[in-house]
Amino acid sequence: MSEQPAPVQTPGSAVPGVPTTAPGTSSPASPLASELAAALKRDNAGLVAAVVQQYDTNEVLMLGWMDDEALHRTMTTGRVTFYSRSRQEYWRKGDTSGHVQWVKSVAMDCDGDALLVRVDQVGAACHTGTRTCFDGRELNVTTAQAG
Repeated sequence: MSEQPAPVQTPGSAVPGVPTTAPGTSSPASPLASELAAALKRDNAGLVAAVVQQYDTNEVLMLGWMDDEALHRTMTTGRVTFYSRSRQEYWRKGDTSGHVQWVKSVAMDCDGDALLVRVDQVGAACHTGTRTCFDGRELNVTTAQAG
C-alpha cells in the first residue's frame, strides 16, 4: 500500500506548503518557542531529520524531515506531520493510508540536529506496506567482538 502525502495548507499562506513570513521580514516566522527554534540546527533547506520510533517496542519505524512548522504541528496536534522535500509541501502521516502515527513524545538530540519522535503506529509505517522502512533491507557488515 503506497501512501501519497496529501498536501496540507499552511495557515495564513495562499500557497500550500509555503510558510508565511513574519511582517517586515523575508524569512519565515517560526511557530516554535524561541528557545527551541534557536536550539535546532537545520540543514541548508531549513529541515531537521526526525527519527520515528514505536514507543512501546523501541522499533525504529522511519525517518522523515521537519521544518519548524511541521515540528510545531507534530507537537500540538497529536499526529506526526512531515515536510516532503520532493513535493515541497507538508503531509500528515496516515491521511491517505490510514496508517496514523499518534505522538507520544518528541525529543531533540544533544546537538539539536535530529529529533526522536516516539509514536503509537497504526498499521505499516513504510509507504511500501512494511511495518518499518527498514524491514528486509539489512546490509552485509563485518562485525567485531567487544573486548
